[in-house]
Amino acid sequence: MSDKKTLFINNVEVEYTNEKTVLEVIRNNGFDVPTFCHRPDLTQFGACRMCIIEQDGKWIQASCTMPPKEGIRIETNSEKVRKIRKTILELLLANHKRECLTCNKSGNCELQKYAAEYGIEEIRFPKLEEKDYLPVDSMNPSLVRDPSKCILCGACVRACSEFQGHSVLGFVNRGSNTRVEPMNGRCLSQVDCVFCGQCQAVCPTGAISIKSSIDEVWKQINDPSKKVVVQFAPSVRVALGEEFNLEPGENTIGKIYAAARRLGFDLIFDTNFSADLTITEEANEFVERLTKGGVLPMFTSCCPAWVRYIETQHPDLIKHLSSCKSPQGMMSPVMKEFLPKYYEGYTKENIVVVSVMPCTAKKYEAIREQLYGETDFVLTTQEFAKMIKAAGINFKALKEEQANSPFGQYSGAGTIFGASGGVAEAAVRTAYYYVTGEELTNVDVTPLRGVDANSRTKDTIIDIKGKQVKVRVVSTLKEAEKSLKELKEGKADFHIMEVMACPGGCVNGGGQPTSCLDATIKEKRAQGLYEEDKNLEYRKSHTNPDIIKLYAECLGGKPGSEIAHHLLHTTYMDRFTGSYKDIK
Repeated sequence: MSDKKTLFINNVEVEYTNEKTVLEVIRNNGFDVPTFCHRPDLTQFGACRMCIIEQDGKWIQASCTMPPKEGIRIETNSEKVRKIRKTILELLLANHKRECLTCNKSGNCELQKYAAEYGIEEIRFPKLEEKDYLPVDSMNPSLVRDPSKCILCGACVRACSEFQGHSVLGFVNRGSNTRVEPMNGRCLSQVDCVFCGQCQAVCPTGAISIKSSIDEVWKQINDPSKKVVVQFAPSVRVALGEEFNLEPGENTIGKIYAAARRLGFDLIFDTNFSADLTITEEANEFVERLTKGGVLPMFTSCCPAWVRYIETQHPDLIKHLSSCKSPQGMMSPVMKEFLPKYYEGYTKENIVVVSVMPCTAKKYEAIREQLYGETDFVLTTQEFAKMIKAAGINFKALKEEQANSPFGQYSGAGTIFGASGGVAEAAVRTAYYYVTGEELTNVDVTPLRGVDANSRTKDTIIDIKGKQVKVRVVSTLKEAEKSLKELKEGKADFHIMEVMACPGGCVNGGGQPTSCLDATIKEKRAQGLYEEDKNLEYRKSHTNPDIIKLYAECLGGKPGSEIAHHLLHTTYMDRFTGSYKDIK
């Protein structure tokens, strides 16, 4: 018996099966309606009313919360519907800080887009006066919050709550005085925000945007006394192309290297290399804990939002964090310390390190007390794309180029860092070798893969010569909190846990091109990383020849050496007491 039913959209009979809302039916059958508050990965809210439809020529309904019903007739573009939508847009614009030409999200603003599509040329209602503008919050390193551009869609509130379980943002006041802000009207830097950027990723306007470092980076590039070197995170390669109309998941790393040289960067490196370095150190640390009775489970420490969450919410669990810096945190001091050994004219004092990251929290990481001065500037994927466009570079036409040596080669294990589960999978590949002295034959640990909403917690058991090691992978802090509760209740049976704050991992980071309207984009990006991993000559971090060379020539010959610990490991701070905690 078929589960298919039919209804009519604009006089066309269409089929539907398990769609939960009329909006889904509309979009699955070649039609569309505008939305502000609807985000596929978030619960439905029905706040903006832009998705209204006319049912059976009588009723106006919000399609994002309306369940489909067999036989009904829906008009998505009737005269009545268009008139209501235009009125909604006029009301939003009347109460909106309209500085579109200088707004950070100009060209990527849904309010701007729909105003143009619906031909809004005049607004009948009194406009928001400058004296009524609310204060802009830009006192943190990652995000800018401009409440006068907020349209009260609630997407940021839901993202913070549903992804991170954190509820840093919320609605305050009532009626025309309603607004979104942190508790007691504080700045984001004054509350326990982890700077993941998922709020800005779902914001349809410029109410929350990325704090730009573009002008500062241009200044460094144009300073002849500086040697500006740049590193690119794994997931940038499968997302940047979207800014130039390429398909999500297409690996453009060769073009990225070429673009960076044309922008004026002196040396180009890949954070995949230091991802291999991170794994080499982290796997060594895990094996020591596993075999010598150290603190378990061990938490990975690559995600700065996760690290800040532990420091602010669970400082009693800091001892579970790996002492290893993130790949960004390792690459920067390695370049400043050792590039002068390989390149004439480079000194520790004149090297400026820029990193291009998918993550707004990496901007915060760069100014952490323990890491300050190592990474000088962090650009998000979006910011780097803006630099390419501003420089008039035809990205699609660029021929692929290579990174510089000696930190240019990387393994597939470094590549998959960008997807949820990738860090744990890479660690397994190397930890197996450290314990057994043998190479893992099947390096594809597929149970740890998956970036959709149904795979935000994944467990698998790895048999290491009779030792059963349970690996857990968690995506979003809300899911991580469940595992922390298990740990505190003495029920945790896993040995190592990878946590990424962003749903799906870094491929869906807060600084990536907008993907909140299509839940499949992060899956395509992840697949692009796994595809590169599959095709690389080296697929385990410890087999990377450049990693082997770095240890032999600069890092004391082996993981965990004194100099490696000095450069590549860090401490954490109990944010309640302000005291540092070394991880032994």
